[in-house]
Amino acid sequence: MSQAASSKTKFLTFEEYLAYDDGTDTRHELVDGELVEMPPESDQNNDIARILLFELAKHFPASLLAYKDTEIEVTGRRARCRLPDLLVHTKDSKAALAGTRRATITRDMPPPALVIEVVSPGQTNRDRDYRYKHTEYAAREILEYWIVDPETKQVTVCQWNNGLYEDAVYGESDPIQSAIVPNFALTPAEIFA
Repeated sequence: MSQAASSKTKFLTFEEYLAYDDGTDTRHELVDGELVEMPPESDQNNDIARILLFELAKHFPASLLAYKDTEIEVTGRRARCRLPDLLVHTKDSKAALAGTRRATITRDMPPPALVIEVVSPGQTNRDRDYRYKHTEYAAREILEYWIVDPETKQVTVCQWNNGLYEDAVYGESDPIQSAIVPNFALTPAEIFA
């Protein structure tokens, strides 16, 4: 019997993931029961996320904003949890986290209003943000999901409508239209400047 066939991957349940602590500050996502280490973001992606955070802070109280620190349980073949770059809580999703040990929005909690992902380079990252998270966040009924893409210099705003996302792509000078942030003031050109 080959070594590959004899070794078994230990899949975590969601409860085991919530209790997991390797004693480091390494960030992980849970993908089909497996821990996937999330490497540090590029400086460019961090800058883009901060620009968006500061713009969102003009529209929402700071207590409703989460910057790379709140997870969302989503559905998959096995346990799955995502760590978005930014999110805007609803009052209900924020209240559901009160008294919890960690900032994880589980499936029994109300979803946030908006999730934003800044796409990292590479096809694996593009697939994760454009395909998998698109489906996962729609299944959680998150009202808006923004895919901010430094490579194409576009922002895709996915608006939840009756179980699916309807996507609108905004190019460099296009004003971004959002039901969650109706007075959003930046264009993609300003975000990627």
